[in-house]
This record gives sequence, C-alpha cells and structure tokens, in this order.
Amino acid sequence: MDLKKHIRDVPDFPKPGILFRDITPLLASREAFSESVQKLAEPWQNMAIDAVAAVEARGFLFAGPLALELGVGLIPVRKPGKLPADTISYKYDLEYGSDTLEMHKGIVMPQSRVLVIDDVLATGGTAEACVKLLESVQAVVVGCSFLVELKDLGGRERLGDHRIETVLTY
Repeated sequence: MDLKKHIRDVPDFPKPGILFRDITPLLASREAFSESVQKLAEPWQNMAIDAVAAVEARGFLFAGPLALELGVGLIPVRKPGKLPADTISYKYDLEYGSDTLEMHKGIVMPQSRVLVIDDVLATGGTAEACVKLLESVQAVVVGCSFLVELKDLGGRERLGDHRIETVLTY
C-alpha cells in the first residue's frame, strides 16, 4: 500500500511558507492506519523491548496500537501539568523558546528497554528531549521510530547513535 497517498499536504500551515504533512487522512483509513502500525512495528519485533514511550500528542495515536502489536507497555511523555502523580521533567530549547516534557516518577525502571515513538521526525528537538528524559532514569533507549521523517530538517542528527526507523520520508 502506498501510505503517502494518505498524507495530505497543507500549504502555509501553521504559518506562511510551511508545508504541513497532515496524517489525519491516514488515521481515518482503517487499512492505511493498520498498515502504518504494522510497518512501525516490523523493525522492532525481536528487540526485547519493555515499553513504548509516546511523545504527546500525535505520538499517542500510534503508540497504543504499536505497544499492543509489540506486546509491551506504554509510557506517556507529556507537556507539563498533564500527569496526575509526581513527575520528572526535562527542559529543552526550541528554535524560538523552550519547552518541557514530563513522565511519572518510577514508571520506568533502570535498564528498561524503551522505544521512543512519534508521528514525525522534523528538527528532532522533542525526540531528543524524550530520549534524554528516559536516559535520566537509566532506561536503555533501543531506538526511535517515526511514521514520517522530514529529512531536510536534520532531526536525525540530534538523536546521535540511536537507531532510527521511519516509514515514510519526505
């Protein structure tokens, strides 16, 4: 199946000059969504993964089905103030400002083998922050997986030596 046929290009969103790759048509198609989850899972099938770490918010859309497909747990990584119990956080810089990611304290045990999942790898800042947050609790990040990679934005370089798998590349 050609999954790119289910990705809609939206020019000038969220601001002029940006070409946004809209995944909602893919999500709306049972066949395309199922195929995308299977393709996200394939490279990791025999990797002894303990959990999938999902980056808010669109990463959540793929992480649940992916965790079920891999037979592992799911770790939500969220923006500040969204998780109800004690959290640990990682603050990171963006092109114009900064942001923070949080996860619950004690939800990831040291040496747990974790796969980071998000919908898009663009500049890599959010994925890098998620990796550093997990590594701050001595998790072993086995790799990062994305539905879409926007190669021209260089996000892959920010993830260092971590294994990166993508389904679609633009």
